[in-house]
Amino acid sequence: MNTKIIKYKSFFLMTTGILVIFLIRTLLASRFPILRLNDIFTIITIAGSVVVVIIGFNQLRWRHLFCALIFGLAVGFGMRFATLFTPYPFLGFVRSNPEQALVRGLLTSLAVAGGIVIQQKGGPVKLLAACGNWQKSFRGIFVGLAVGLPLSLINVLALKFTQGHPISWQNPLSALLDALQPAIVEEVLFRFALWSLLWVILNKSIPEKAIWLSGVLSMLVHNYQHFDDLFLQSPLIAIGMGAVMALLWGIPPLILAHRRGLESAISFHWIQDVTRFLTGF
Repeated sequence: MNTKIIKYKSFFLMTTGILVIFLIRTLLASRFPILRLNDIFTIITIAGSVVVVIIGFNQLRWRHLFCALIFGLAVGFGMRFATLFTPYPFLGFVRSNPEQALVRGLLTSLAVAGGIVIQQKGGPVKLLAACGNWQKSFRGIFVGLAVGLPLSLINVLALKFTQGHPISWQNPLSALLDALQPAIVEEVLFRFALWSLLWVILNKSIPEKAIWLSGVLSMLVHNYQHFDDLFLQSPLIAIGMGAVMALLWGIPPLILAHRRGLESAISFHWIQDVTRFLTGF
């Protein structure tokens, strides 16, 4: 067997597995009620994070555990006071605000802990606050905001055009607070934990390309899991919209997360949702 094919076997198997999940879920969803793609990949990511934490628990220091706890509490308490952000019922039955707050906070803490364990092994994304590198952390946040602000305005114009309704101004404080929900949870799950987990697998066979191949895979999973319903109605349109979304709003936080730290990707994501919630989308 060709040596290059052997080297990339894990990548091909991983890519095939992701595609199969998307395909089977879409086929089943056209006939039966089934979990959303976000729920499926969240479960996979959290399961991997739990395994990593159990195996590498001795690498976690008190500051790491404290950091995971703070992220979880921020998400949990933020969800309790959210008014503009209403997530889909997790697993189909976690619906009420207190239930969402508890579950989202717990999942965030577990994903942060798993990502930090892999970070200790040289993973692709650093949570700089967990390293105590506050200067770089704040610098990354400002870079993320600077890169994200113009794209957030484009996002609002695109939503206005595609959804066909005018801007409806909302409470600015609610927009600032509620935007932390998708920004923290999605970036922690998909940009930190999932990317790190995929990197661990690929780094064994193709270490020289593992960072960006695993990063692109995690980005595509994150982008395309937003299109559950559109995959059922118009799969080609879903593929096209996902490609545009990846180009404008997937690649920038991918680069920011690797170059400037997870905090930078979170701030990029946060400003997108601040402007979206503020304008009523």
